[in-house]
Amino acid sequence: MRVLVTGAKGMAGTALCHAFKNLRDDRDYTRPNLQIEEIFEYDLDSTSEELKVYCKECDFVFNLAGVNRPENPADFMEGNFGFASELLDKLKAADNTCPVMLASSVQATLAGRFGKSEYGKSKKAGEELFFAYGEETGVKVAIYRFPNLMGHSRPNYNSAVSTFCWAIANDKPFEVNDSSVELELLCVDDLVQGMFDLLEDKEQRCEYDGVEVVPSNEGRYCYVPTTHKATLGYIVELLQEFKAQPETLLMPKMPEGSFEKKLYSLYLTYLPAKRFKYSLKMNTDKRGSFTELVHIQDCGQVSVNVSKPGVTKGQHWHSSKWEIFIVVKGHGLIQERNIVTGETIEFEVSGDKIEAVYMIPGWTHNITNLSDTEDLVTVMTCNEVFNPVNSDTFFDEV
Repeated sequence: MRVLVTGAKGMAGTALCHAFKNLRDDRDYTRPNLQIEEIFEYDLDSTSEELKVYCKECDFVFNLAGVNRPENPADFMEGNFGFASELLDKLKAADNTCPVMLASSVQATLAGRFGKSEYGKSKKAGEELFFAYGEETGVKVAIYRFPNLMGHSRPNYNSAVSTFCWAIANDKPFEVNDSSVELELLCVDDLVQGMFDLLEDKEQRCEYDGVEVVPSNEGRYCYVPTTHKATLGYIVELLQEFKAQPETLLMPKMPEGSFEKKLYSLYLTYLPAKRFKYSLKMNTDKRGSFTELVHIQDCGQVSVNVSKPGVTKGQHWHSSKWEIFIVVKGHGLIQERNIVTGETIEFEVSGDKIEAVYMIPGWTHNITNLSDTEDLVTVMTCNEVFNPVNSDTFFDEV
């Protein structure tokens, strides 16, 4: 399949083109039914002649091109409606009846305040043009009214989330006029999956009640079902937590598929190169070192422990805290003793055969470096962040 993407250098277009290239080049195996042979990328620096060729050769059109912030409001109609008209005219001239997708906006609805904007009017006009094209030619038409898109884009342009990410990551000033304002956000990665669904004829259909989606198998419109709602205040609060993470080591909760997880990934794309690396506090003494790597709200902490040759560390037990020791370098011995029954157990461990060993609550434990020359390096996970006031750590030799 040969796909044409207009607006190929925009936020959504860039993500979609990269995703198509991953399919084309066999780097993405999640959609085995999609065979992408060629991607035609059209943007502002492309020529009308190139568009003519693309319209002749393509098998599917994704029209993501549009005008968001022209100097003259009248340019909304020219950029959004005018280009759509040119695109469809070239498809007709080429006698190409391939399916077409249009990226519209929730602002296209005639209900509420958005319908009165020049932007909304231009998007609505583009929709009607595509619907008429479908009725005239019998071509499959898929019109998506996207909410606010969330992805890497130019700051201080048309995405508040991008602006906040860039400003906070780079210590730039920013303003939040009303922290209670709620946005509905569609991540570009979810948009891409929606476009893959469309290519596989699995798109979600709907109608609209104002700006609200009403799922309907017979709906005129299409939609991507995975969106997130968040207030401006919450977005900024999360971004501030992300920024502080190198100092606090604390990662906010980021469940699979959550807005928090997607926002953290986006925030990182705005980090200046000098912040790709940050220092960690190494607690060192003659025995070696202990360094906390990361704290996770509901899973505790991950640390790395370095033991010098012949050194024994630990010799303590916990009442409810548990740990996992994973030796990744060197040769060591882990010993544990049940403080009630006196039962003992020991494990010889080595970086040559990486294994995980539980430190069980109620079992005092230690770890000894058996080498005379080599450091013992152990990754340690714990179910809670260390609290010096309530450490749940009691000295008792094994």
